[in-house]
Amino acid sequence: MFDFWRRALFPVFVFLILSLLVWVTVGALPATLFFSMMMLINLVLHLRQLKALDFWLIDSDERMVPDGSGLWEDVFMRLNRMVRQHHKEHKQRVAALQHMEQATSALPEGVAILDEAYHIEWCNPLAVQHFGLDYKHDIGQQITYLVRQPEFAKYLAVRDFNEPLVLYGARQDGLTLSIKLIPYGDNKRLLISRDITHLERIETMRRDFVANVSHELRTPLTVVNGFVETLHDMPNLENNMARRALNLMGEQMCRMEQLVDGLLTLSKLEDTLNALQEETVDVARLLRTLLQEGQSLSAGNHTLQLELASSCALLGNADELRSAFGNLISNAIRYTPHGGEILVSWHEKGDQPVFSVQDSGIGVSPQHIPRLTERFYRVDRSRSRETGGTGLGLAIVKHIASRHQARLEIASEEGKGSTFSVIFSSSRCLSLQVEETIAN
Repeated sequence: MFDFWRRALFPVFVFLILSLLVWVTVGALPATLFFSMMMLINLVLHLRQLKALDFWLIDSDERMVPDGSGLWEDVFMRLNRMVRQHHKEHKQRVAALQHMEQATSALPEGVAILDEAYHIEWCNPLAVQHFGLDYKHDIGQQITYLVRQPEFAKYLAVRDFNEPLVLYGARQDGLTLSIKLIPYGDNKRLLISRDITHLERIETMRRDFVANVSHELRTPLTVVNGFVETLHDMPNLENNMARRALNLMGEQMCRMEQLVDGLLTLSKLEDTLNALQEETVDVARLLRTLLQEGQSLSAGNHTLQLELASSCALLGNADELRSAFGNLISNAIRYTPHGGEILVSWHEKGDQPVFSVQDSGIGVSPQHIPRLTERFYRVDRSRSRETGGTGLGLAIVKHIASRHQARLEIASEEGKGSTFSVIFSSSRCLSLQVEETIAN
């Protein structure tokens, strides 16, 4: 700082000394004029340097930093150093950005950055392809103006991004996308799209194969089962081994028929063309019927109770709800030892109607709970065979719950019992009088 002022004031000091010499030799007026002229020349030189700086600032990207003299030489030298550093950093940022764009272009997913109002700030080429965007004109546009599927708009409005959204025909017929929205940073959102058309076709082929095979198996199973029953009822069949073999064959045929029926039910539930046929379901009446069937299945070996604490009816499909509720009740009976208690409940949790089955059975350890709804998954295979389980019941329940915008929750402790709850959306609750609140 001292050096700056020294160099800045040195010319003024020189002018002052020269002016004093002129004053001594010539007089005060010539000295004053001389000093004023020198200061004016100094000011003009500074203005000239300032004009050169202003000229460079007008187009600093294209023009070179001007050369200066005196104090301005140091200023322009530092400025030139800053400009070179800026250009170097700019090139590095451009290279990094190009590298990032190349990396995102190589991703197998489409990526788009959205702001808090879902305006597009950036997207990679695959996102452009998935959603049919125009990169030059659609940046800054709201994504819902360009992707007009109602389910996509609902997905954004609900703001529940824990599960991906499967979007059919996002840009054209036949294209299936899996979409995931990930919040990050300061109210930014990362929209990731993935083409799962091939996977969906494979899944459709699998469902069709299972459905077709299951359907074709029904006729031969029925025929074989009929012959087994006929042989079993023959009066001249006295061989105990043969009769025992026929009994076992009959049991296995029944189990195979249950498996086929379960697979056909699952295929029907998974069929996207199978729209949900909705009606008003009197849950109280349905549960009374299911309780009677459960008591017949239990044959007096368990204590079954029905608690009706809600007057809510459901908007849904009666046959599917009967299947889901019946599966949960029959599972509780199968996996609860004789003398155990089973409570079937219909109540409300907040404003959401809830169906639950609580038992005092064998329970399930925590590591098995996330996989219970997988088809054919069994915690204890030998016990499942003994109780006649097919391994499809909870998978069916989960699909039916999903079709009714409900969720299946499982709480269990090994050796102490389990509680299976189907929690429905409040929008499916319809007002209906319940005449009795508790039935045994």
